[in-house]
Amino acid sequence: MDSRAVVDSQTSEKYLRIASISIALYDYVITLPAEWRFYRSQSSIFHLSTACVLFILIRYISVVVMLVSNYGDFATSFTQETCQRYYIMAPIFKVLQTMVSQAILGLRTWNISRRNRRVGITLALLFFTSITLEWFTNMFARIPVVADGNCTPGNSGKTLSAWLYYVAAMTYDLVILAISTTHLLQYDILSGRLEQVVRVLMYDGIGYLVVLTGSNILNIVMYRESDVQTQSAGASVGYAVTWIMSQRILIHSREMQEVPHMESVVLARPVIQSARNVIFGFRSKSDADFVTSLHNTHANNDVELDIRVHVERSVVVDYTDESGHSNSWNKVAR
Repeated sequence: MDSRAVVDSQTSEKYLRIASISIALYDYVITLPAEWRFYRSQSSIFHLSTACVLFILIRYISVVVMLVSNYGDFATSFTQETCQRYYIMAPIFKVLQTMVSQAILGLRTWNISRRNRRVGITLALLFFTSITLEWFTNMFARIPVVADGNCTPGNSGKTLSAWLYYVAAMTYDLVILAISTTHLLQYDILSGRLEQVVRVLMYDGIGYLVVLTGSNILNIVMYRESDVQTQSAGASVGYAVTWIMSQRILIHSREMQEVPHMESVVLARPVIQSARNVIFGFRSKSDADFVTSLHNTHANNDVELDIRVHVERSVVVDYTDESGHSNSWNKVAR
């Protein structure tokens, strides 16, 4: 590669990093009110919900990895010796950020599946398999790259493993989103509020998959086609979109819990037969016959991601008393 091409690629790398920093900083500022609402909704500073803990982790691990990675690239005072101690920090925090993001996605999917035990075991196996591959592929054969006083991590040798990190991440995202979407499509929409919740969950999942897949493909191309000095050019973009999309899932999940009212839907009433004094309405056992509502769990926010679908069965008994008057008795069975 000639010197002019190297200069152009390094200039493009700077532009990518500046753009990602700007987007991340803008998103951080506009989500400060949501962060405050997260903290205010907690019952105690010593009893934070799982969603709040994950929000703090994804937000501030992302801040650290953005600072560490971009400082190393924009600095001008690194030597080979100082870079040797610094370059590995960005890859470490990169995997930590991905672990938190994938934990958010996995817990979200488990709750969407109504905490199905088999789904939970499958998600746990996928998670630990994925992070094992990510730690290995992201840390193997890493070298410090010093150019004009900056310090970035590179991947050397004939066997480039860092790009396989993004393949593992994409595979996990695709499988998890396929599981959650399958379960979302199984919900029978019986109320406008539930329909809204399902739509938000669906759009969040699809948006997460599309944006992160695009970022991961960009990084695969950079690691496969670029020289060692610009391999990590797209990494900052990946940090930013992982941060933004992951915390959006948490913010939207918490906002859905702020709706104080409960909706109910009357599905059917039994036909009264005057020949008998007591007539029971009976329903099929499918979920379509349940009255589904959104339960406000503000007082019980230790539930992972605060995503809960509260299912109730409405039992209506119409009967005729001895005087011939028709009466109804309604009970909601949980």
